[in-house]
Amino acid sequence: MALHHILILAIIQGITEFLPISSSGHLVLTGKVLGWTDQGLAIDVAVHVGTLLSVMLYFWRDVGALANGALKLTTGRKGPERKLFLNVVIGTIPIVIVGFLLKDEISHYLRNVELIAWTTIGFGILLLLADKLGMTAWRLEHISWRVSLAIGLAQVLALLPGTSRSGITMTAGRMLGIERSESARFSLLLSIPTIAAAGLLVGIEIHQAGNVALEKDALIAAAIAFVAGYISIWAMMAWLKRASFTVFVLYRLLLGGILLGWIYL
Repeated sequence: MALHHILILAIIQGITEFLPISSSGHLVLTGKVLGWTDQGLAIDVAVHVGTLLSVMLYFWRDVGALANGALKLTTGRKGPERKLFLNVVIGTIPIVIVGFLLKDEISHYLRNVELIAWTTIGFGILLLLADKLGMTAWRLEHISWRVSLAIGLAQVLALLPGTSRSGITMTAGRMLGIERSESARFSLLLSIPTIAAAGLLVGIEIHQAGNVALEKDALIAAAIAFVAGYISIWAMMAWLKRASFTVFVLYRLLLGGILLGWIYL
């Protein structure tokens, strides 16, 4: 893949991965609009890995708490870190199972512009309703394993391009009464094992295929996405501390409307 293609895709990934506007949808659309051959899941996952490093850096205290929680679980000790670790694990299990079982179907049948347009609009409206009607009662330390499981089940819908993994988990969090910034925080913590699992799976396939050029492309894409992702996380968390999700919903509606006009007119 040409260097400027990698640059554009990685920047788009970094900006959109953690915003509730669908990074996978934007990556597919970029190739369609600019007339490129679909970059495929391998490059998609490579730039996801770059953003994985950015979220781990931004939430380094939470990452440390997760590691501490895993240690406490193995030694039989209790504490808030153990609860956080278990909630992240429980919230991750559904998408890992469904994603593994439906990997081929997702890559071959669900990456089209019409689906992206409708999911962009539909799940944008759902986010608006959840944000306006949901209570603002709970912080992350208050949620139970049942709430984590419900958010994890909602995350499965992100396998549909245009849904947005971060968007659907934030939507579920707001429906369940979690504060805006806290729902975003939990969504981003859930992204860590999810992205890591996807990156490991495709990375093994790339290595077995012996595609060195693709490995170099992936490293460049990951580095660029890392920088863009960190800036995106910082900006979103600052925004949600003082404002709502409405601006993201409006963007989704505008983008979806443009896509429908392009498809049908």
